[in-house]
Amino acid sequence: MAKKPVTTRKGRFFKLAGMTASVAGQYAGQRARRFLGREEDEAARSENYTRMAGQIADTLGELKGAVMKVGQIASQTQDFLPKEFSDALQKLQKEAPPMPFDVIVEQVERELGKPLGEAFEYLQEKPYAAASIGQVHRARLHSGEDVIVKVQYPGVDESCDSDLRQLRTALKLGGLLKMPKESVDQLFGEIRERLHEELDYENEARNIKLFRDFHKDDENVLIPGVIDSHSGRRVLTLELVEGDHISQVTPEHYDQDTVNAIGTRIFATMADQLFRFHCIHGDPHAGNFAFRPDGTLIMYDFGCVKKLKPEIVEAYRKALIAALDEDYEALDRHLIDLGARVESQPAVDEAYYAMWRDILIKPFSTDAPYNFAESEIHKHVAAKTTTVFKYLDYFKPPVESIFIDRLIAGHYWMMKRLGVHAAFGPELQRYLNHSG
Repeated sequence: MAKKPVTTRKGRFFKLAGMTASVAGQYAGQRARRFLGREEDEAARSENYTRMAGQIADTLGELKGAVMKVGQIASQTQDFLPKEFSDALQKLQKEAPPMPFDVIVEQVERELGKPLGEAFEYLQEKPYAAASIGQVHRARLHSGEDVIVKVQYPGVDESCDSDLRQLRTALKLGGLLKMPKESVDQLFGEIRERLHEELDYENEARNIKLFRDFHKDDENVLIPGVIDSHSGRRVLTLELVEGDHISQVTPEHYDQDTVNAIGTRIFATMADQLFRFHCIHGDPHAGNFAFRPDGTLIMYDFGCVKKLKPEIVEAYRKALIAALDEDYEALDRHLIDLGARVESQPAVDEAYYAMWRDILIKPFSTDAPYNFAESEIHKHVAAKTTTVFKYLDYFKPPVESIFIDRLIAGHYWMMKRLGVHAAFGPELQRYLNHSG
């Protein structure tokens, strides 16, 4: 029998408080053992972390909402939690047990102000998809049009701030945050701001209209339109626009030329949003995209959108140009403008910048097609992460551009999973040559 969902703020608080107490107790036990001279070996420490991580991931998955979304972001960024936690939180990207249907029906009727049968000819009971802050159901309007209905889980928006405070406390008391307090404040502040936007489906409806307008001249990029008459703050009804999930993009239905064309389209869409529109789709994981054998790219879920200041985009553009040109003095300056480098610290050793440039430049270094399927950039990055500690005081999480990094990482993994072969160097150069 499925557990009754926790939808009240009080219930969520106690659930998170219990998790926090347990994690803090386990961490205190580890500290006590070290104090008594019983130093854990690496395997034992990893096992403890894995146990704590599993407990946190299970609780976040059950509660959904803000805390689950933070877990998903943490699993993608992998730079402020131990590896065992990033690994455990990865499952939050894939697993989101559905909310009972009667809870969904109540939410729809409350938000639309009418009985379900009056609003829809039918609403399919089995979810089309379940995510962190809501789930999606297929439905049909009385006009006969097939649609999808995105329904926010009850209680998620009211408890967002208290959820985030509890999660932060759990991570802190568990000895898991590897960043200075100021950086943690900035990071959680940015996440909180994006979450409040994402919890407002009326805001998402505006974002969808904005991005449909951005891409209106590209017939190969589809974004489902909003059905305003059946949408509100916690319910969003959209046109049904279907395509294949990334796992269905197989050689039987997609030849290499089509995959390469899709990859080129993904890159151009990302670069347009960053360099031309100054507004990016901030949640670029595989579940938010679909594909068709004619090369069409379909984009979903515009709850998490980051509008970028022109000066941030310009600093980012100049930093990329400097890196490509191996002008590390200029790169250092532009990273300060970007808010990624602590200005009061002396210049960073050029060899350090050169090391990262040589790893990250590979897809853009020649005019020959780069094989993303065989790319090991992520492995090379992981192998060099220990070098970060040497310059820990020189850099800080660039809050303004953290979603740019997330955008690029998400698209890299899609290119890799799709198996794209493409030369993006000349394409990138065209974007960098035109400012604003």
